Amino acid sequence: MDIAEQERIKAQIEELAVEHRDLDDAIKALEESPSADHLKLRRLKKRKLYLRDALSRLRSQLIPDLDA
Repeated sequence: MDIAEQERIKAQIEELAVEHRDLDDAIKALEESPSADHLKLRRLKKRKLYLRDALSRLRSQLIPDLDA
């Protein structure tokens, strides 16, 4: 993997991490609301889980392969 590809992945990781943090804040605010929309809350949580998995996949791409 070349430097440009690594930088692209790092930028994508940062973008997804920001969205993940924003979703965390939105979920907390919605959970604290007395009239919380449970369907919206469930969708936000699913999106957050998707982002967590995507971040994990991208971070693992940055780990160099070592031949045993």
